[in-house]
Amino acid sequence: MTKTLRTATFALTGLAALGSALAADANPLEAERWKTRPLVVVAPRSDDPLLRRVEETLSRTAPREAFIEREMVFYRVVAGTGSRDGRALTAGQTRALLAALGLRADAPAQLVLVGKDGGAKVRQAAEVDLDEIFRTIDRMPMRQTGR
Repeated sequence: MTKTLRTATFALTGLAALGSALAADANPLEAERWKTRPLVVVAPRSDDPLLRRVEETLSRTAPREAFIEREMVFYRVVAGTGSRDGRALTAGQTRALLAALGLRADAPAQLVLVGKDGGAKVRQAAEVDLDEIFRTIDRMPMRQTGR
C-alpha cells in the first residue's frame, strides 16, 4: 500500500469514526422530521402517573392502532435514560433530545407532541388525553393532506 493510499484510508476511517460519534450524540428528533410525529414523555421516575397513564393507554389495541395510523413514535425518558419505541438511546442522544425540547430529566413529568416539521405542537404536564392529542393531529394541515 502506498503512503498516499494509507493516509487516505486513515483519513476516511477517522471521518467515519467521527461521524459515528457525532450521530451518537445527535438529536434523534432530526431523523424523524417529515417522517413521523414523536410523542415524548419525560419523567423523573418509572412510576410517574403521567408516564404510566400514557403507557397504559398505548397498551390497549384501539389507541395503539390510532397511534400507528397517525405515524407516531414514542420517546420515553425516565431518570435521564431514553428510548424510542422500546429501543435504547445513547446518553448523548437523550441529552440532545431533552435540550431540543427545553426539558430536564429531573423536572416534573412532561409530555410533548412533536409535529412532522419538528416543532412542539402540544405540551402537557398533568392530565394527558391521547384522544385529544389524536384530534389535534387530525386537525394538522399535513394530516389533512395525507402527508
